[in-house]
Amino acid sequence: MSPARSISATVAGLTLAVALVACGGASPAGTALLAGDAHSAAALSGVAVSPQNGTPDASPATQVSFLGPVGTSVTSVRVVGSRSGPHAGVLRAYATGTGESFLPARPFAAGERVSVSARVSAGASARTVTARFTIAHQAGVRQKEFPVNAGSPSEVQHYSTAPSLTPSSVHITTSARVGAAAGDLFLAPYQGDGTPGPMIAEQDGNLVWFHPLPAGEYPSNFQVQQYQGKPVLTWWQGRVLEVGFGVGEDEIFNTSYQHVATIRAGNGYSADLHEVRITPEGTAWIDAFDPIDMNLSPEHGRSDGILNDCVIQEIDIKTGLVMWEWHALAHIPLSASRSPAPTWKWPWDYVHLNSISLGSTGDVLLSARNTWTLYDVDIRSGAVRWRIGAQQSSFALGPGVPFYWQHDAEFQPGGLISVFDNGSDPPKERQSRGLLLRLDSGARRVTLLRQFVNPRATLLASSQGNTLSLPGGDWLLGYGGLPNFTEFDGAGSVLLDGTLGRNVQDFRTYLAPWSAQPPGAPAVIAARAGAGLSTSVSWNGATQVATWRVLAGASPSALSAVATAPRQGFQTTIAVSAAGPYVAVQALDPQGDVLGTSATVHA
Repeated sequence: MSPARSISATVAGLTLAVALVACGGASPAGTALLAGDAHSAAALSGVAVSPQNGTPDASPATQVSFLGPVGTSVTSVRVVGSRSGPHAGVLRAYATGTGESFLPARPFAAGERVSVSARVSAGASARTVTARFTIAHQAGVRQKEFPVNAGSPSEVQHYSTAPSLTPSSVHITTSARVGAAAGDLFLAPYQGDGTPGPMIAEQDGNLVWFHPLPAGEYPSNFQVQQYQGKPVLTWWQGRVLEVGFGVGEDEIFNTSYQHVATIRAGNGYSADLHEVRITPEGTAWIDAFDPIDMNLSPEHGRSDGILNDCVIQEIDIKTGLVMWEWHALAHIPLSASRSPAPTWKWPWDYVHLNSISLGSTGDVLLSARNTWTLYDVDIRSGAVRWRIGAQQSSFALGPGVPFYWQHDAEFQPGGLISVFDNGSDPPKERQSRGLLLRLDSGARRVTLLRQFVNPRATLLASSQGNTLSLPGGDWLLGYGGLPNFTEFDGAGSVLLDGTLGRNVQDFRTYLAPWSAQPPGAPAVIAARAGAGLSTSVSWNGATQVATWRVLAGASPSALSAVATAPRQGFQTTIAVSAAGPYVAVQALDPQGDVLGTSATVHA
């Protein structure tokens, strides 16, 4: 983190003006979009200030973000609230070198209007930028957690060598067929029976790794991403509130299952469970929910109502600074909601953003479940470029295209868009579908290129879910609020089908190659079995173990190899004719090299 520089401030106003000009246009990440023209006046004119233009509900704890081309620096910052007056603060630079954030020394006052002025430089170019925004009246909401649905104790995994690991079982109903994508399943089970936590399973359902979470915390979005050029595991964990959103943070672990970084929402918000996307530049796109006080009587709600606004942030992972922020309330009207405003004291989740996909032309695609609409947002201005869906669609929708209560909209190569069409809740369709859509900008029309529907079960997911593009043209559907997942080939034939335990939920299901070496040593227990020994061994997270070699002897210092056996699932039990009584087990890779040796135990 760069040294902080103290700044005093003096300006006032009402509406935040923002512009972000993409230079080069090759990378989907907001920071990289500006990297191609760092020293020109044209690039410098593309400095973005957040909170954005017209933001009516910025956080009282907001920082002011200045995002520009590589080499951007900020001086002469002046900030004043219409009630709180001038604000002193410090400037901190982004690790990406693409700008700085001004951190006020004290919060703003609810309801006041704030104005910003600053001198921004990049190379020999410099200009003054201005911004205006309004501070929200933030509302407290009920902190009761989402109720847990009853599951089945028989659908929980148990291992004598790892008694603390009790995740949901994974049942494969259609074994992986020829053509199925290689890799492991990445699941984040919660609800039902079993401990919540991120879980890796082989395609035959055998456990590879499980990370149990503390009581009261739940996982979401467990997947493999790249950070600093290396594969990492990422997931959200926190509390899921009954009012409909998550309060938590996003974690990054390396291939040794060691903590690398925690991504937290900025500006006083908590990270929501719906999205975390890491960019090659070392930034993360996340979402947050912000309950605010609002008169909802014009929408047939309460005059003393509470609105759940949705916030998108780009976070600099190294520094934790907010680089860019977008509020739905500034761009999506309340009238777009397909969910009526409540007449009782309950937050109105009018839009419910649930996915973020970065475009290649300075845009970001957002899915709003409760408006049945996808929004393409211009990073330059925060404005909505176009909409696909129920409300004021920018394009005509061809047969089979309309979707309802959808999740996980993503840009795909060739100008295509994938989306998980829940079709419920309440039901609007008979089955949830994975959709692949073609957008024809010239003809102003969206057509259905392909849909994926499970032919063996009627699966209508009332919430959550994803449509994941896999290598070779395959697709994986995770059914979210249902425990099911299905892999299809490009023609829609089922290649793999499975389910978690009854009533278990998994926000999104992923499949990807994974290779890891856990810290520590294999876990082993041994017991006498007649004249010999029965030895059980496991190693949570190990992916390269092919064979187990049992060592036994009369003393811990006199062990020798007495048996070998191939790895069989998460825990392997090996019958040994030797008397012991001291036993250890070695993990061997396919070449017979030792990966790790357990502690020596007494049978």
